[in-house]
Amino acid sequence: MDNSSWGAPTGPGQTGYWGPTEHGPVQGAAPAGPAYDAQQAQHTRPMPIVPDLPAYGGDQDEDRGTARLGGPLFRDQMYRDDQTPRDGRPYRDEPYRDQMLHDQMLHDPTSRDPMFRDETPSAQPPAAVPQNPEPMPDAPQPAPAPQKKNAGRDLGAAIGVGVGLGAVILASLFFVKAAFIGVIAVAVVVGLWELTRRLDERKGIKAPLVPLAVGGAAMVVAGYVRGAEGAWVAMALTALAVLVWRMTEPPEGYLKDVTAGVFAAFYVPFLATFVAMLLTADDGPQRVLTFLLLTVVSDTGAYAIGWRFGSHKLAPRISPGKTREGLLGAVAFAMVAGALCMEFLIDGGAWWQGLLLGLAVAASATLGDLGESMIKRDLGIKDMGTLLPGHGGIMDRLDSLLPTAPVVWLLMVVFVGSG
Repeated sequence: MDNSSWGAPTGPGQTGYWGPTEHGPVQGAAPAGPAYDAQQAQHTRPMPIVPDLPAYGGDQDEDRGTARLGGPLFRDQMYRDDQTPRDGRPYRDEPYRDQMLHDQMLHDPTSRDPMFRDETPSAQPPAAVPQNPEPMPDAPQPAPAPQKKNAGRDLGAAIGVGVGLGAVILASLFFVKAAFIGVIAVAVVVGLWELTRRLDERKGIKAPLVPLAVGGAAMVVAGYVRGAEGAWVAMALTALAVLVWRMTEPPEGYLKDVTAGVFAAFYVPFLATFVAMLLTADDGPQRVLTFLLLTVVSDTGAYAIGWRFGSHKLAPRISPGKTREGLLGAVAFAMVAGALCMEFLIDGGAWWQGLLLGLAVAASATLGDLGESMIKRDLGIKDMGTLLPGHGGIMDRLDSLLPTAPVVWLLMVVFVGSG
């Protein structure tokens, strides 16, 4: 290389940038010579002279007097003393570090030193592929698999329990009337226990169970023995007993407790008393059987038709499962059953009376079911109890029967008399 281009002195006495000496590099005046041009000097920067580095370095070579560099070779290099090369030897000095970086680039030409700020990577790493990529908006979506309709309860257990209860009711109804009155009284007491327990658990309402249970059982017996007058008298005495019984406790919550107690006395035992009054007629067992058949058929028709064809909600805020199609099924099934029962079971009955009776039973049974659903929704529960597998509690089976009993008793008296 022609050193004149780098400003080498051309004669004695001229000084310039001549490279390192024994005292280090010397910075002198601007060089002069025929090859020097002032305009070129403005665009030319002297090349820094890198000293010859020994092939060894580090702390183990201090006895040889090796000079150690005090800083990075380039201003834009930032090194960390705690970095370690592949062989585990720490970067104690710049010469060894530069040598390792050079060797790394020889073995792996694609590697780059990230500590050089002006160096950008030549290739970007591949983007991570999502594990579950979302489908494109225009891509056809697979059709959802058709779901099989669920009945919402264990049908096997429900049918078994229903058959067992029916056998007990029919046996007591046609053989010993007093046993049937006992069945009604037991159902009333268990229903009151479920209702009062739920009121206490969910709302903190403590309706007194003892006067309700005693008065409810007495109400059913009074209705069978003394008719409607006996039922009303027993109802009044039960309400009075609830008021007095609650006085033995602190006054906080007295009003809501006695109100719930009077409501429970009317809702469960008083309405059940009309079933006992149906039994007092000469064809009492047939009237009670008609009442039970029409209520069960109405519920079955509503359930079957609503489950198969139901699409329009009847009262979604109260009972989302009930549909208008189910109500039509209840009416149709109950009217047919009513015509058959009045024609073949009731003395002096006619088929057209059975149509009206069936229509009334379908309406009262649906309203009773909705009323029970309203109570359970207010309490935030699904069933009143768990005593009957597949059905829930006793109150979950009495919800349609209780409001239907006075309707059937009244229409029977109107159509064929109380006889």
